[in-house]
Amino acid sequence: IDNDVYGTDFTIGFDTAINTALEAIDRIRDTAASHDRLFFVEVMGRTSGEIALGVGVAGGAEDVLVSDTATDLEALAGEVRQSWQRGKRSSIVVVAERGEPGRVFRLAEEVRVLTQLEPRVGVLGHIQRGGTPTARDRILASKLGAAAVDILLDGGGTMAAEAGGKVVRVPLEDTWAKRRELPADLLALVRDLA
Repeated sequence: IDNDVYGTDFTIGFDTAINTALEAIDRIRDTAASHDRLFFVEVMGRTSGEIALGVGVAGGAEDVLVSDTATDLEALAGEVRQSWQRGKRSSIVVVAERGEPGRVFRLAEEVRVLTQLEPRVGVLGHIQRGGTPTARDRILASKLGAAAVDILLDGGGTMAAEAGGKVVRVPLEDTWAKRRELPADLLALVRDLA
């Protein structure tokens, strides 16, 4: 679900995971707005920030902290302080878990010290892995499953993937030897929209 496999635009389960997380964050945003709160919301993403980034853009997060970029907490705290001084009374910061237990609590505490606000923390956890798959994931699974059968009949050695809306074959070695990069345009978009 982390969308961290090289050679494919989307992994099976990613769309379901971000939609599940987005639904939860929409509910947290309601609470944040009604109680004048800053929330740090942790989503899955042990080695990839794709879920955090997707949910952050779709959910209008004020910032997204991913494993692929350095976290400048002083800059984040300054932005939060400025937005509250302008009258904004709720904020959501989405945090990729990054394989570091308790990271979101540590980040929230550091921002509390810097802002004198009392951030709340929400950890979505394994809820993102379950539930009914979205139509997009079901269609992707069907397309890639059919392609995988063809690959096996042809002798194997490649992975079925979707790239640019087309089903393609990616050498298996590439899937573990190469790293999928986060879309820089989405990282910039989060900050532009905040």
